[in-house]
Amino acid sequence: MTDNRPIGIYDSGLGGLTVWREVRRALPRESLLYLGDGKNCPYGSRTKEEIRLLADAAVGRLVEKGCKMVVVACNTATAAAIDFLRDKYHEIPIVGMEPAVKPACLNTRTGVVGVLATERSLDGDLFCRTAARYGKGIEVIAVPGRGFVELVESDREQTPEAEECVRRAMREMLDRGADQIVLGCTHYPFLMEALRKVSAGSGARIIDPSPAVARRVVSLLKSADAFADKAQKPFYEFDTFADEAYRQRLRKKAEKALE
Repeated sequence: MTDNRPIGIYDSGLGGLTVWREVRRALPRESLLYLGDGKNCPYGSRTKEEIRLLADAAVGRLVEKGCKMVVVACNTATAAAIDFLRDKYHEIPIVGMEPAVKPACLNTRTGVVGVLATERSLDGDLFCRTAARYGKGIEVIAVPGRGFVELVESDREQTPEAEECVRRAMREMLDRGADQIVLGCTHYPFLMEALRKVSAGSGARIIDPSPAVARRVVSLLKSADAFADKAQKPFYEFDTFADEAYRQRLRKKAEKALE
């Protein structure tokens, strides 16, 4: 049995393209429909109710367009709305962003783990439950990546401003010996160059959860026997609640992400 419908991937803006990239690499025959809100980005400081309404509108559009699965490639939207989305759109699988706190806590040698995420993600039940379950006896230093999303959305990842912003956010966790640093927002991997530069010499491992999400997508398609036909030529579409200029930015950012 095959299913040639596209996989939908949704984020507040450009950040979820880090997940889109990994899903495309893992499943080169699958068609992908990416929706980057853009109009309402960033989500990090919005209320849970606001985020749930925005996520509902986005996932609803992807379902209307015939997606066989939706990946909520936004940690903030996952934290605020994943249970609601799975209940409302129960006819298709919905994959969320799992905080990578578990592997970080299991692999730390120093007993100190750093987490960079949005304020709303750090307040979310999913992060709190995961940190409480796996962080026993481990110091988990959670810091909001203030300004990170805005840097990515304005294509300023490779600037002195970005490096300074990253340095401020990571200072405490590196000073206290964190050897595992979790990226809790899909925008943040676009700042990997600055993250690696700031953490150079510390021995800290930076954890991008995107490959794990792609593996989860593969697993679900396999269990449902819902892979696209091998003869199908995949297509890649980009949608947004913003304007056409933003939609073109999504396309260009996606192309750059694959380089």
